Amino acid sequence: MLLTVIAFVVALGVLIAVHEYGHYRVAVACGVKVERFSVGFGKALFRWQPKRQHPGQQTEFVIGLFPLGGYVKMLDEREGPVAPEERHRAFNTQPLRSRAAIVAAGPIANLLLAVALYTAVNWIGVQEPVAKLGRPVAASLAEAAGLRGGEHITRAGFGGDLSPVDSFEDLRWRMTRGALDGHDLTLEIAGEGGKQARTVVLPLSRMETRDADPQMFRKIGVLAPLTRPEIGEVMADSAAERSGLRSGDVVRSIGGTAIVDGQQLREVIRASVDGDQPRVQPWHIERGGQPLTIDVKPEVRADGAAKVGRIGAFVGSAPEMVTVRQGVVGGIWHGMVRTWEVSALTVRMMVKMVVGEASLKNLSGPLTIADYAGKSASLGFTQYLVFLALISVSLGVLNLMPLPVLDGGHLMYYLWEGLTGKSVSDAWMGRLQRGGVALLLVMMSVALFNDITRLFG
Repeated sequence: MLLTVIAFVVALGVLIAVHEYGHYRVAVACGVKVERFSVGFGKALFRWQPKRQHPGQQTEFVIGLFPLGGYVKMLDEREGPVAPEERHRAFNTQPLRSRAAIVAAGPIANLLLAVALYTAVNWIGVQEPVAKLGRPVAASLAEAAGLRGGEHITRAGFGGDLSPVDSFEDLRWRMTRGALDGHDLTLEIAGEGGKQARTVVLPLSRMETRDADPQMFRKIGVLAPLTRPEIGEVMADSAAERSGLRSGDVVRSIGGTAIVDGQQLREVIRASVDGDQPRVQPWHIERGGQPLTIDVKPEVRADGAAKVGRIGAFVGSAPEMVTVRQGVVGGIWHGMVRTWEVSALTVRMMVKMVVGEASLKNLSGPLTIADYAGKSASLGFTQYLVFLALISVSLGVLNLMPLPVLDGGHLMYYLWEGLTGKSVSDAWMGRLQRGGVALLLVMMSVALFNDITRLFG
């Protein structure tokens, strides 16, 4: 819990500080006087005023009690009287291009931060599972395409444009893009035993998915990377111990079903029930290199409204891992490409939610972000950097939305001013601001409801 709180606060602090620094730095460059730079709202926990600042600046820097936001307060005639000798330093007196640049600088700073974070991860390297497929889910797209489990995916792409697949996580990302965009994904499978590589097409365009959730991958049929179908730690007085299973046993088949990997083994165990009764089945295992057959009787447990089988043991070994690392130039290029891909996918999902082609369940709020922050931090430094990059992209794209209370809304005002030569009237500004606040509150309410449903539902 403490790690989650710390990771969440650090993430918010970094992302908000970078966003507001973008506004601040461009405002200073444009000659606008910045009176206050605040990260957080409410009571000031820390405040200071550096002695050495840019000419004409006496900016006060503040860290507020509540870290859910921040702001840069600039000299502006609309917010108070401005001395005649400083009028040229007021925000509202700047040319249109300067005002637009100052407003756009915040979201752009978040996108540049994402590029830097993805680049750092590419340079440092991250341990990820090799792109070897586990047994596909029955009656899924993967099974219908001819995948059986154990395939090593070396390249993938949309149409005939195939590129190397670095890891299983890289493959998952491509499947997510294909499913949400309705594009078929071509997979190149490495040949074994001197055989030629072959290609398989995942018909993701047939999917009618509205949510980027685990059920989407269940429909695709690819849930996890290939793992050895091995029994790990066996709990005392469990179904596994009573049946005679031991740590290190490798499961080859259950009944008449050949077992390929750990994920499939877990699925078969879950399905080993008949109503409220366990289904006893012969397990053909390998122990110390010797074949052995054991009758296993699982325990029946409730999983929501369903009844599933459990054996009380860790099932499946760790997947084969690979270190994904890029060179100096390659790391920067991949960082830019990933930021663009995540930004484009985020925009498309937002548009789909607006027109009703995607579910509002895809909206996430602070509880989900905090949960992911803690989980990513527990997995290691590089995973936490990936999380920060993803949230930074989301924050940048969100702020570019044309809502009046966001940076994108102000950019729309400036677009109107540029096209008509007239600024938006105060009356219309007030109406649009109220409408934007109402819409933002609705979005926040939906996101919070989704958070509670995910975490406690």
